[in-house]
Amino acid sequence: MTSPAKIINQNLPTVALVGRVNVGKSSLFNKIIEQNLALVSNIPGTTRTNNAAVATWRGKNFQLVDTGGLTFSDEVPLEDDIIKQTELALKEADLVLFVADIQTGIMPQERELAKRLRNKRKTIILVANKADAVDLFPRIHDTEWQRLGFGEPIPVSASNGTNVGDLLDAIYSALNKLPRRPKKIKTIKPIKVAIMGRPNVGKSTLFNALIGEDRVIVNQMAHTTREPHDTLVEVDGTHILFIDTAGIRRKSRVSGELEKIGISKSIATVNKSDIVLLVLDATEPISDQDQQLAGLLREHTRSVIIVVNKWDKAEDNSDEFRNKVKKDIYNSFPHLNFAPIVFVSALSEYRVHQIFPLIKEAWAGRQVVIDEAALKDFLKRTVKKHLPTKDRGVRHPRVIALHQLGYNPPMFEMIIKSNTSLHISYVHFIERHLREEFGFFASPIVMKLSKLKHHTYTPQE
Repeated sequence: MTSPAKIINQNLPTVALVGRVNVGKSSLFNKIIEQNLALVSNIPGTTRTNNAAVATWRGKNFQLVDTGGLTFSDEVPLEDDIIKQTELALKEADLVLFVADIQTGIMPQERELAKRLRNKRKTIILVANKADAVDLFPRIHDTEWQRLGFGEPIPVSASNGTNVGDLLDAIYSALNKLPRRPKKIKTIKPIKVAIMGRPNVGKSTLFNALIGEDRVIVNQMAHTTREPHDTLVEVDGTHILFIDTAGIRRKSRVSGELEKIGISKSIATVNKSDIVLLVLDATEPISDQDQQLAGLLREHTRSVIIVVNKWDKAEDNSDEFRNKVKKDIYNSFPHLNFAPIVFVSALSEYRVHQIFPLIKEAWAGRQVVIDEAALKDFLKRTVKKHLPTKDRGVRHPRVIALHQLGYNPPMFEMIIKSNTSLHISYVHFIERHLREEFGFFASPIVMKLSKLKHHTYTPQE
C-alpha cells in the first residue's frame, strides 16, 4: 500500500510578499530568487495562487512566497480565493514584506492591509518598490508611509535591482533574530512530474489531491491557473516535484497576453520535467486539443502517464467499458501507445494513490541501460525472426548493429548497410520488441538511423 504524499518541509524560515495589485511583488519575487518563475504583467490579478521558491543570501537559504495582489473588492476575479491564499501564506510566514508602490503612494488598500497585518503579530518590513530613480527616494519620508505603523520603508527597484541587496540584508538580519533562521539546505534531486491538459479537466484538483493539501486555487473559470506551481513531496522515500500548469488550448481560442504567457510557461515546463501526467476528462470526448498536447509530449520525449479524470461521473464503471475507453485513447494517440492509463477522480481522490507507483516505475523505465552483449544478442534474434523491410530503392537493407547511446530518455542508434533505406515500420518493430524484452515503462524510445552518412530518425518524423 502506497503511503500518502508528505510535503517536504526543510524547516526554512518563510518570507511572504504581500500587497495590493500592481505594486510589483512578482517582479521583486523573481529578482530575489534570480529566476523568471512568477508571471509578471500590468494586469490586476495576474498572480492568483501563491508562488514559493528557495532564495539564497550570504550562502544561506530561506523560503520566499509571492501572493496574489489584493483589492478588497469584487473588481478582480477570484478575490476571495486570493485572500484565502494570502491568509495561508501569512499564517506560515516568519517575516512579511509589505510591498507598496513609491510612485503612486499609499492607497486605501494599503491602509486596509496594514490594519489586518497589525493583528497578525508578525515581523514586518515595509518595502517601497518602483524606486527606479534616486529622485524618488525622498518620498519614503512622507507621513502617509509612517502612518502605516511599520517604520520607514526600504526603497527598492525590482526592475533594475536598486537596493535589492540592502533589502536582502534587512531580511537576513531580521530572520536571524527569529527562532527559525536562514540555513544552508542539502540539494534534493526529485523526479519532476508536470500535470498537463486542456482547461478544466481537473489538473489543479489532481495536483491538490496528489500533494495532500489545497495549495492551488480550483475554480470552474477557464484558465484559473496562469503559471506553473510546484510542490516537493516524499512518497515512501522517493522525492517527487509535482508541477501544476496552465491549461493549454488552441491558439484561436487563447484570450489575452496573460494566457499566452501562461501557456508558453507550461510548454517550457514540459522540457524541464521527467514525466508528464496527461489529464483527460472522462465526461467529454477526446478533442483536437488533447491530440495536439499528446503530440507535443511525444516530440519532447517525455515519459507519459495518461490520467482519465472524473471517472466517478463516467456512464459505466465496468471493466469492459474501461477497456473500450483505453482502446479509444490509444487509437486517438497512437504515438503514445507506450503510456499507461489510470482512471481516477481527483475530487473524491478515487484511485489517485495508484499514480505514485506508476511514477516510480516510469522513472525506472527512463533509466534502463542494456548491456552491449545483450543488445547484440537481441538484434540477432529479432532480425532472424523478421528480416528488415526496405523503404525506397531496390537494394534490400541489412541491419549491421544496434547501440544504446544514452538514457533518460532511452536513445539508440541503428546502423544499416549503405545505399539502402529502412522502412519506418521496421523501426517501430524494433522499438516494440525492445519494450517487450527490456521494459522502458511509460518512456518513449528515440531511435537514430545511421549509414555511410548519418541520417537521424526521431519519433516526430
